[in-house]
Amino acid sequence: MKRVIQTVFILTLLFKLSLVCAETLAYHPELLISRYASWGIDPDKQMASINLKDSWFRFKKKKDIIVAVVDTGIQGDHPFLKNNIHVPGRKVTSNYFGVDFSEDKLSFTPVDAHGHGTHVAGIVKSVFPEVKILALKYYNPKSSGQANLEATIKALQYAVDQNVDVINYSGGGPEASVEELRVLRAAEKKGILIIAAAGNERSNIDEKRNAYYPASYGLSNIITVGAHDDGLNIIPSSNYGKKSVDIAAPGYRIRSAIPGNGAGYMTGTSQATAFVTGVVALIKAKHPKLEYDHIKNIILSSSLKIKTFEGKILGSGKLDAGRALELAESVNEKLETLAARSVANH
Repeated sequence: MKRVIQTVFILTLLFKLSLVCAETLAYHPELLISRYASWGIDPDKQMASINLKDSWFRFKKKKDIIVAVVDTGIQGDHPFLKNNIHVPGRKVTSNYFGVDFSEDKLSFTPVDAHGHGTHVAGIVKSVFPEVKILALKYYNPKSSGQANLEATIKALQYAVDQNVDVINYSGGGPEASVEELRVLRAAEKKGILIIAAAGNERSNIDEKRNAYYPASYGLSNIITVGAHDDGLNIIPSSNYGKKSVDIAAPGYRIRSAIPGNGAGYMTGTSQATAFVTGVVALIKAKHPKLEYDHIKNIILSSSLKIKTFEGKILGSGKLDAGRALELAESVNEKLETLAARSVANH
């Protein structure tokens, strides 16, 4: 009887501890292992994951953050994403859940026939469950590369005009564009961060002949992202460059939302980019006064150095959300102290 009582006591204590854990985290821990989640946020993958659980212990939202996902569109009524869809000045409906620039005639139903955009958006949401997603479709498989680039520029311009907080662009190509660069410089002036994929050509983009745009423009508001696997190796398809690729994030067999209300796996720097976007959005939501250059420095400075990334990633760093939120808190406090002293001295 005594053993039974002890067992009941221990089980009750464990249950209470689990409740405390759930209350302390910004979001329910089950979200870290849901059917739409991946090893990239799994707490059991302590080294390989982005250490998201630690960041949720430190997180408290102070501002809504809008992330423009410039991609293949999105399933607007996907059960995992439907409550995160944002359109400027309008109510989200089945006929209005973003902007489609991929056809000759502009529309507001950026349907995702490919799956890539829905998958990327799902990763961003898995990192920051309250993120607001502005779906901007540029990709048309029937269009030429030039036509898709022109649609991309229109989508980027729209995002800049709407003053979004972050732009996730998990695409690109080997050709630079004067117009694309102009738009991205306009984003730089407005303090909008562009999280860009390093590309999947297995190339060293430090070399000019292998440049990949927009990642290779070298603007101060661009964070270029390579992809690693759960064994902490840069995946074979990922572009790399110890000067050009700022950071690496999970990008191998990542599970996320896909059209048809489902979940599925994709691999590439597109997926890695979305993880960085999610962490950037977390930081901006908690510390809305931090400038884009502060946030970029926080993301890079808080990255965890991995030996296998040497010679491939700037600083050999992998994304670490927990360390990033910790550093963001410290930077924010210092800036607030400096601002208070400046006011006092005047």
